[in-house]
Amino acid sequence: MLAKAAKAAGLSAGEALLVVPNGPRDLLALLSARHDAAALAALAGTDPKALKVRERIRRAVEARLDAAEADAAATRRWAGALALPHHLPLALRLTWESADHLWRWAGDTATDENHYSKRAILSVILVGGLALRLHSGREAAAAYVDARIGEVMAFETWKAKIKPADLARQLAGALGRLRYGRA
Repeated sequence: MLAKAAKAAGLSAGEALLVVPNGPRDLLALLSARHDAAALAALAGTDPKALKVRERIRRAVEARLDAAEADAAATRRWAGALALPHHLPLALRLTWESADHLWRWAGDTATDENHYSKRAILSVILVGGLALRLHSGREAAAAYVDARIGEVMAFETWKAKIKPADLARQLAGALGRLRYGRA
Protein backbone atom coordinates (compact mmCIF):
# COMPACT_ATOMS: atom_id res chain seq x y z
CA MET A 1 0.00 0.00 0.00
CA LEU A 2 2.81 2.36 0.92
CA ALA A 3 4.73 1.54 -2.24
CA LYS A 4 1.63 2.17 -4.39
CA ALA A 5 0.94 5.47 -2.64
CA ALA A 6 4.56 6.61 -3.07
CA LYS A 7 4.53 5.66 -6.74
CA ALA A 8 1.24 7.47 -7.30
CA ALA A 9 2.69 10.57 -5.63
CA GLY A 10 5.83 10.35 -7.76
CA LEU A 11 8.10 9.53 -4.82
CA SER A 12 10.97 7.07 -4.72
CA ALA A 13 11.10 4.43 -1.98
CA GLY A 14 13.67 6.55 -0.12
CA GLU A 15 11.56 9.68 -0.38
CA ALA A 16 8.53 7.75 0.91
CA LEU A 17 10.51 6.75 4.00
CA LEU A 18 11.20 10.41 4.69
CA VAL A 19 7.48 11.21 4.52
CA VAL A 20 6.27 8.18 6.47
CA PRO A 21 9.24 6.71 8.36
CA ASN A 22 7.03 4.27 10.26
CA GLY A 23 5.41 2.99 7.09
CA PRO A 24 1.79 1.86 7.33
CA ARG A 25 1.56 2.96 10.97
CA ASP A 26 2.07 6.54 9.82
CA LEU A 27 -0.60 6.11 7.15
CA LEU A 28 -3.02 4.87 9.80
CA ALA A 29 -2.26 7.94 11.92
CA LEU A 30 -2.63 10.25 8.92
CA LEU A 31 -6.05 8.84 8.07
CA SER A 32 -7.19 9.26 11.66
CA ALA A 33 -5.92 12.86 11.69
CA ARG A 34 -7.75 13.49 8.42
CA HIS A 35 -11.00 12.23 9.92
CA ASP A 36 -10.48 14.34 13.05
CA ALA A 37 -9.86 17.44 10.92
CA ALA A 38 -12.94 16.74 8.77
CA ALA A 39 -15.10 16.30 11.88
CA LEU A 40 -13.87 19.55 13.40
CA ALA A 41 -14.42 21.35 10.08
CA ALA A 42 -18.00 20.03 9.98
CA LEU A 43 -18.53 21.28 13.54
CA ALA A 44 -16.99 24.70 12.87
CA GLY A 45 -20.37 26.30 12.17
CA THR A 46 -21.90 25.04 15.41
CA ASP A 47 -21.59 26.97 18.67
CA PRO A 48 -21.12 24.26 21.30
CA LYS A 49 -22.02 26.68 24.10
CA ALA A 50 -25.54 26.94 22.65
CA LEU A 51 -26.05 23.19 23.19
CA LYS A 52 -26.43 21.00 26.24
CA VAL A 53 -23.45 18.73 26.89
CA ARG A 54 -25.39 15.66 25.74
CA GLU A 55 -26.13 17.30 22.38
CA ARG A 56 -22.57 18.62 22.00
CA ILE A 57 -21.11 15.14 22.36
CA ARG A 58 -23.77 13.55 20.18
CA ARG A 59 -23.06 16.00 17.36
CA ALA A 60 -19.31 15.66 17.79
CA VAL A 61 -19.47 11.86 17.61
CA GLU A 62 -21.80 12.03 14.62
CA ALA A 63 -19.40 14.38 12.81
CA ARG A 64 -16.46 12.05 13.52
CA LEU A 65 -18.41 9.00 12.32
CA ASP A 66 -19.51 10.88 9.19
CA ALA A 67 -15.88 11.76 8.45
CA ALA A 68 -14.81 8.14 8.81
CA GLU A 69 -17.71 6.91 6.70
CA ALA A 70 -16.79 9.31 3.90
CA ASP A 71 -13.68 7.11 3.50
CA ALA A 72 -15.55 3.87 4.21
CA ALA A 73 -13.25 1.54 2.26
CA ALA A 74 -10.10 3.02 3.78
CA THR A 75 -11.72 3.17 7.22
CA ARG A 76 -12.57 -0.54 7.11
CA ARG A 77 -8.95 -1.37 6.30
CA TRP A 78 -7.75 1.13 8.92
CA ALA A 79 -9.98 -0.37 11.61
CA GLY A 80 -8.95 -3.90 10.63
CA ALA A 81 -5.26 -3.01 10.84
CA LEU A 82 -5.67 -1.25 14.17
CA ALA A 83 -7.47 -4.29 15.58
CA LEU A 84 -4.28 -6.33 15.26
CA PRO A 85 -2.57 -6.86 18.63
CA HIS A 86 0.71 -5.25 17.61
CA HIS A 87 -1.17 -2.05 16.67
CA LEU A 88 -3.08 -1.79 19.96
CA PRO A 89 -0.93 1.03 21.41
CA LEU A 90 -1.41 3.04 18.22
CA ALA A 91 -5.15 2.33 18.18
CA LEU A 92 -5.47 3.51 21.77
CA ARG A 93 -3.49 6.68 21.08
CA LEU A 94 -5.46 7.58 17.96
CA THR A 95 -8.81 6.94 19.61
CA TRP A 96 -7.77 9.00 22.64
CA GLU A 97 -6.66 11.85 20.36
CA SER A 98 -10.00 11.81 18.55
CA ALA A 99 -11.89 11.90 21.85
CA ASP A 100 -9.67 14.72 23.08
CA HIS A 101 -10.30 16.81 19.94
CA LEU A 102 -14.06 16.35 20.33
CA TRP A 103 -14.08 17.23 24.02
CA ARG A 104 -11.98 20.32 23.39
CA TRP A 105 -14.42 21.39 20.66
CA ALA A 106 -17.24 20.85 23.16
CA GLY A 107 -15.53 23.28 25.54
CA ASP A 108 -14.17 20.86 28.11
CA THR A 109 -11.54 22.47 30.33
CA ALA A 110 -11.31 19.81 33.04
CA THR A 111 -7.83 19.28 34.44
CA ASP A 112 -8.67 16.77 37.15
CA GLU A 113 -9.58 13.09 36.86
CA ASN A 114 -12.66 14.07 34.83
CA HIS A 115 -10.36 15.03 31.94
CA TYR A 116 -9.26 11.41 31.68
CA SER A 117 -12.58 9.72 32.41
CA LYS A 118 -14.40 11.82 29.79
CA ARG A 119 -11.91 10.89 27.11
CA ALA A 120 -11.84 7.22 28.10
CA ILE A 121 -15.64 6.98 27.99
CA LEU A 122 -15.86 8.86 24.70
CA SER A 123 -13.17 6.61 23.21
CA VAL A 124 -15.34 3.57 23.91
CA ILE A 125 -18.37 5.30 22.39
CA LEU A 126 -16.36 6.24 19.28
CA VAL A 127 -15.07 2.70 18.71
CA GLY A 128 -18.47 1.08 19.18
CA GLY A 129 -20.21 3.74 17.13
CA LEU A 130 -17.75 3.36 14.27
CA ALA A 131 -18.11 -0.41 14.21
CA LEU A 132 -21.88 -0.14 14.09
CA ARG A 133 -21.83 2.64 11.49
CA LEU A 134 -19.64 0.62 9.14
CA HIS A 135 -21.50 -2.67 9.56
CA SER A 136 -25.09 -1.89 10.56
CA GLY A 137 -25.67 1.63 9.28
CA ARG A 138 -26.29 5.14 10.49
CA GLU A 139 -29.45 4.42 12.51
CA ALA A 140 -27.89 1.58 14.50
CA ALA A 141 -24.86 3.71 15.31
CA ALA A 142 -27.02 6.69 16.32
CA ALA A 143 -29.10 4.49 18.63
CA TYR A 144 -25.93 3.07 20.19
CA VAL A 145 -24.39 6.51 20.71
CA ASP A 146 -27.60 7.95 22.17
CA ALA A 147 -27.98 4.98 24.54
CA ARG A 148 -24.38 5.23 25.77
CA ILE A 149 -24.64 9.00 26.30
CA GLY A 150 -27.90 8.43 28.16
CA GLU A 151 -26.24 5.89 30.43
CA VAL A 152 -23.38 8.27 31.19
CA MET A 153 -25.79 11.10 31.94
CA ALA A 154 -27.87 8.86 34.23
CA PHE A 155 -24.72 7.85 36.12
CA GLU A 156 -23.68 11.50 36.47
CA THR A 157 -27.15 12.40 37.78
CA TRP A 158 -26.95 9.58 40.33
CA LYS A 159 -23.42 10.59 41.30
CA ALA A 160 -24.46 14.22 41.85
CA LYS A 161 -27.12 13.13 44.35
CA ILE A 162 -24.63 11.33 46.57
CA LYS A 163 -23.13 13.28 49.41
CA PRO A 164 -19.62 12.21 50.46
CA ALA A 165 -20.71 11.70 54.09
CA ASP A 166 -23.64 9.51 52.99
CA LEU A 167 -21.38 7.46 50.76
CA ALA A 168 -18.90 6.91 53.59
CA ARG A 169 -21.70 5.88 55.96
CA GLN A 170 -23.19 3.50 53.38
CA LEU A 171 -19.78 2.00 52.66
CA ALA A 172 -19.04 1.51 56.36
CA GLY A 173 -22.45 -0.10 56.83
CA ALA A 174 -21.91 -2.46 53.90
CA LEU A 175 -18.47 -3.47 55.19
CA GLY A 176 -19.93 -4.04 58.65
CA ARG A 177 -22.65 -6.29 57.24
CA LEU A 178 -20.04 -8.27 55.33
CA ARG A 179 -17.90 -8.65 58.45
CA TYR A 180 -20.63 -9.37 61.01
CA GLY A 181 -23.40 -10.73 58.81
CA ARG A 182 -26.07 -8.39 60.12
CA ALA A 183 -28.76 -6.78 58.00
